[in-house]
Amino acid sequence: MTDHDDRSRPDGVTPTTGSAASNPFVKERAEPLSLQAQLRDAVRNAGIGQVAPGEAPSGKALLTAVGGVRGLAESVLPGFAFLIVYAITKEVVPSVVVPVAIGLVFVVLRLLQRQSIMMSFAGIFGVAISAGLALLTGRAESNFIPGIVINAVFLAVILVTLAIRRPLIGLVVGLLVPGDDDGHDWRDDPAKRRVLTVATWMWAGLFAFRLAFEIPLWLAAQVELLAGIKLITGVPLYAALLWVTWLLVRTVFVRDEPAAV
Repeated sequence: MTDHDDRSRPDGVTPTTGSAASNPFVKERAEPLSLQAQLRDAVRNAGIGQVAPGEAPSGKALLTAVGGVRGLAESVLPGFAFLIVYAITKEVVPSVVVPVAIGLVFVVLRLLQRQSIMMSFAGIFGVAISAGLALLTGRAESNFIPGIVINAVFLAVILVTLAIRRPLIGLVVGLLVPGDDDGHDWRDDPAKRRVLTVATWMWAGLFAFRLAFEIPLWLAAQVELLAGIKLITGVPLYAALLWVTWLLVRTVFVRDEPAAV
């Protein structure tokens, strides 16, 4: 391993090795207000940023992409608790209050361990909105309205990116992988464009698949079935599709391995 100094300078910029030409992100790092830099950082910090195009898929990176063990628990347990409590009591109040309490426990645990609470806060915010709707309407199926709306919005956004020939997965990859020395990117490569378009259609299919089950069950007030379907098509299906997307994108974004010395 090569020795180098990773300490941040007083100006907050981390020293980099090599020239700016060898690191296409140096200029953007020097401009913190750059929208491009902010978008790239957001994607890298998001789960999907852990599955970098061109790298060999690994279980560890995939686990990180779905939030790690704690992230999985924070995503699954509130919904599972709702299903169990409602199946036993058939009452709205305990069914939506218990998931909120579980979310609060995760927030407190992160605070006590001095960890970032952004993920936990985002999770409990969604659970609280769902619980509020259910309590206001007195109908347990209202708990699923926010999730249905979110799926519909994501589907609409993905379809728009496909319609304007800027597939969403291509935009994400473009933020993770810089263009080549000539300024070309995936849009200039028919093979890459085709693969990224197919991958984007797959994600559109995921959200359409969810809606195809959730909307009829919501209209029929089949609360327990709806809760079960949401759990099955949530993290497990998301992780499976993320893995398939990773494998698919890697076929056209294989990184060059450093030559052995």
